[in-house]
Amino acid sequence: MVSGSEDNVAEYYQQQVEMLEGFSEMDALAERGFIPGMSKEERERLARSETLAIRISNIANMVLFAAKVYASMRSGSLAIIASTLDSLLDLLSGFILWFTAFSMSTPNPYQYPIGKKRMQPLVSILAGILVFASVMATLGLQIILESVRTMVSTEDEFNLTNEQERWVVGIMLGVTLTKLLLMFYCRTFTNEIVKAYAQDHFFDVITNIIGLVAVLLANYIDDWMDPVGAIILALYTIRTWSMTVLENVNSLVGRSAAPEYLQKLTYLCWNHHKAIKNIDTVRAYTFGSHYFVEVDIVLPANMALQEAHDIGESLQEKLELLPDIERAFVHLDYEFSHKPEHAQAHAL
Repeated sequence: MVSGSEDNVAEYYQQQVEMLEGFSEMDALAERGFIPGMSKEERERLARSETLAIRISNIANMVLFAAKVYASMRSGSLAIIASTLDSLLDLLSGFILWFTAFSMSTPNPYQYPIGKKRMQPLVSILAGILVFASVMATLGLQIILESVRTMVSTEDEFNLTNEQERWVVGIMLGVTLTKLLLMFYCRTFTNEIVKAYAQDHFFDVITNIIGLVAVLLANYIDDWMDPVGAIILALYTIRTWSMTVLENVNSLVGRSAAPEYLQKLTYLCWNHHKAIKNIDTVRAYTFGSHYFVEVDIVLPANMALQEAHDIGESLQEKLELLPDIERAFVHLDYEFSHKPEHAQAHAL
């Protein structure tokens, strides 16, 4: 009981430290007019590094998929085949992410006046639905059915020769190690697309380990462990793709930012100008991988339009300097006793 209380106290103080760090970041933005960060040359180098990470991941996915296809043919293991199916999905998603990154890097302010930041989750949803519906509904379920048939059948006996075992173990260990290194490499970037590659590499590490363990257990202990491993991998793949689709759906439907983030924005707005009397509303909701922000501030009723405009515009520009914010909207008011703006739209 005491240990639980200590954990709660430690968590509380950690939250307070993070809150103070967020406030310090907002103070730095208010004083300097920018967030200390990378220079233009450093950003260009980072962009080139991100492009290189995407290319390396795509090439590695192709080579490793071919190696796992060969391992599947050599072993005949259903677990290895199920793991290879997951690699096929990684290969398809990799090309989709590459296309998304290429499209987002070529802006067209006339056809897409607010940019293409929503393309990443939108393409992920469409690709996830298409891949999930077509590939998993056929190949995934087929693997599950074949695994069940193998488990109830007494005809097939799973047995690898020493040469086959060396090939399978060597290929699967090599693929797993390569994927593990790629996962750590891609996790060093903050780009959402490169982070998606890191997630795919992580999923492949899990499926490779499960597939290899299942085939070795089937070879040395009992045949039924191979089809059981295949069923586990098929269900795991279905689950991970479902979670990916749901995660990207949340980023498109306008999910609210965390209370801690809203608290940080409120702090920035309140300390923006001494003429601000009240803050009526602070909203931040997902718009693709970034946030849209709506802020209602209260200024003196007799303030000149020019001065009020300058305060609101400078606050908007300051909010849009934050890396997580795609666009900010600042509404100026002289009182805060009225109904919230757009209340009818929210009710609908």
